[in-house]
Amino acid sequence: MEESEEIEQIAEVLRRGGVMLYPTDTLWGLGCDATSEAAVAKIFAIKQRIDAKSLVVLVDGEKMLRRYVREASALALDIVRLSSSPQTIIYSCGEGFAGGVCAADGSVAIRIPNHRFCQKIIRSLGRPVVSTSANISGASAPRTLAEVADAVRKSVSVQVGARWEGNPTRKPSSIIRLDPDGRVEVIR
Repeated sequence: MEESEEIEQIAEVLRRGGVMLYPTDTLWGLGCDATSEAAVAKIFAIKQRIDAKSLVVLVDGEKMLRRYVREASALALDIVRLSSSPQTIIYSCGEGFAGGVCAADGSVAIRIPNHRFCQKIIRSLGRPVVSTSANISGASAPRTLAEVADAVRKSVSVQVGARWEGNPTRKPSSIIRLDPDGRVEVIR
C-alpha cells in the first residue's frame, strides 16, 4: 500500500471515532481525534484512567495551534522553535477540544512533533490528535512497539506499522507551563 493511501485510511478511522496505536517523536502512543468526545472516552477506557487527568495533544504547526488556543505567546513559540528536544507547552486556554482533553482550569498541553508520521496524520485528519502513552495507567510507557501490552494492542481500532517509527527520543517530552502573566514553570 502506498504511504498516502495508508495515511488516508488511518485518518478515516480517526474521523469515525477510532483510536490508533502509533509511534510519536517520543514514545509509542494512543491517539484519536482530539475533538471527538467518543474517541477521547475510548482512550480513557483503554488506559483505565480517570478523565480528570488531561491529555497531551499534537498539532502540525503554529497555524493549527492558534486555532485551538486562545493565546499562543511569542515565548511559547520560541521555546518550540529553538528546542532540540520535544517540548510540550501547557497553554492557559484551549478551545474546541473534546471533554477530558483540557484540564479542569481550561489549560491544554500541546506539542508540535518533529515526526513524519505524526505530521502526515494530523494534516490528513485536519484536526489535533491526542498523544498519550500506549499503556494502562500506572504501567511503564512503551518505548518500542514490542513493549506495548497485548491488552492495549487489542483495544485499538488501528495499529500503525513500526516502519513509521523514525527516530523517537524513547522518553517523554519536557512539559512547560506558561502562564498568561509570563511565569514559566517546568513540570517535567
